[in-house]
Amino acid sequence: MLPAPPRFWLLKSEPHVFGYPDLVRLGREPWNGVRNYQARNYLRAMREGDLCLFYHSNAKPAGVAGVAQVVREAYPDNLQFDPASPSYDPKSTPENPRWSMVDVAPVLAFPAVLPLDTLRALPEWQDSPLIRKGNRLSVLPVTPEQFTAALAAAGVGLPDIPAGRLSRHQRTTSAARQSGR
Repeated sequence: MLPAPPRFWLLKSEPHVFGYPDLVRLGREPWNGVRNYQARNYLRAMREGDLCLFYHSNAKPAGVAGVAQVVREAYPDNLQFDPASPSYDPKSTPENPRWSMVDVAPVLAFPAVLPLDTLRALPEWQDSPLIRKGNRLSVLPVTPEQFTAALAAAGVGLPDIPAGRLSRHQRTTSAARQSGR
């Protein structure tokens, strides 16, 4: 039995703190510092191969800058143990960590940021928490329809992802297609 197909997410970051160009430059980076329990639970639900819309928040314009892929599933966020970090949590211990992070890698930079106003106008996004006032979660689930609509609105298609960054599911599915199964 094959694992479930990739799921889709939206990750928010302020571009002056860590933007999509930073992810491209680094090639792979932990998504750490999340200190909201619901957002943490979403991180824990992510699987290798899941795709994420990388959203620049608190920017002009705020919007989606590109696509990233989860390349390592949730593990303890190292910042929670560092007293010098603003993300330090004195109640968290290595034996019982409260906070998690995933590693992500860049997949596709959009030619221009896809503004929040454009997402608001898309029918697929009408039920998204992202477009509701007051939503401050930094990690959100995205439906396949929302993900596809965002790519179409940005005028891009998802490129082939290099084999080294394919999830186990995608490698198995790709191999099955190539062998005619």
